[in-house]
Amino acid sequence: MEKKRILVWDLPTRSFHWLLAVSFAGAFLTAESERYRDIHVTLGYTMLGLIAFRLVWGLVGTRYARFSSFPLGLRSVVCYFKSLLTRSPQHYPGHNPAGSWAIYAMLAMAILAGVTGYATYYEIGGEWLAELHEGAAGAMLGVVLIHIGGVILSSLIHRENLVGAMLSGYKQGRLREGIRTKHTFVAAALLLATLGYWAGGADLLPVTWGGAPDTASVRQHKTNSEHG
Repeated sequence: MEKKRILVWDLPTRSFHWLLAVSFAGAFLTAESERYRDIHVTLGYTMLGLIAFRLVWGLVGTRYARFSSFPLGLRSVVCYFKSLLTRSPQHYPGHNPAGSWAIYAMLAMAILAGVTGYATYYEIGGEWLAELHEGAAGAMLGVVLIHIGGVILSSLIHRENLVGAMLSGYKQGRLREGIRTKHTFVAAALLLATLGYWAGGADLLPVTWGGAPDTASVRQHKTNSEHG
């Protein structure tokens, strides 16, 4: 059957993908800088907010955004990798088995990094949580690099631009495999919420039961603890 240009990725999924990529890159690059601490923390919370959205969208979103469409069985992963060595590699309109595992790993590492980052910022749990935070961020970077490599390899094998597909939302496939709705309103709401949060900066850091301390007060508390 002849393949046509079909819509696979809705706008909320694409918006989430690129906002998370920017947030992680920014948070990772500012991790070691005291000067850019507020930016690092803000981007870290942005990641948690984006992940929360993605978990919901993975349940109620369009066909290929739903987690139910992710092939995760070990046998399917093995069969997919074996097919890459043949002249007829398995093709998936949405995520392939390897990509599905990578996405779950990135979501898990992002949640772990965000939660431990929150604990570190508010000095909860001790030094081991700070080390776990750094480890989770490093592990996520590793998964991201593997994911990028997989995207490049898959693009070459299947002769399709997967990066372009995540920008436009379109891939080659059978007409019956495409989705019908882009969900522009949902994507716009996600983008505006993220930009609004960034515009507010550190003033919008999540509150604790006693109120969210600003960066200066956190630093002062640390200084007092070290000398007290």
